[in-house]
Amino acid sequence: MATTALTSENFEPAIAGNDIVLVDFWADWCGPCRAFGPVFEAASEQHPDLVFGKVDTEAEQALAAAAQITSIPTLMAFKKGRLVFSQPGALPAAALQEVIDAVVDLDIDAALRNAESEQVS
Repeated sequence: MATTALTSENFEPAIAGNDIVLVDFWADWCGPCRAFGPVFEAASEQHPDLVFGKVDTEAEQALAAAAQITSIPTLMAFKKGRLVFSQPGALPAAALQEVIDAVVDLDIDAALRNAESEQVS
């Protein structure tokens, strides 16, 4: 599956309606964004079971502000609607694969239970 353009209209439904979503916040004028784009696109083709979305921060300034994007490119990963990873900077393919593997392997339900038990104690 190729990448999907995410906008303020389809961002929340994409996050809520899919198990794993990786989002690249980028802009056309950004050199590191242009370098990371093909890496992100190639990963999307290697993982058709995951959703890969791109947010053009110039066209979607309100969405970028709501996501507190201060540097681009920024990669975010969501699992079961929860933000589990956020990092600015262009990643090489191997590092992106490590992030994908970590998100896939993450037991989000156990992580949430642990977080809740830590808040109680």
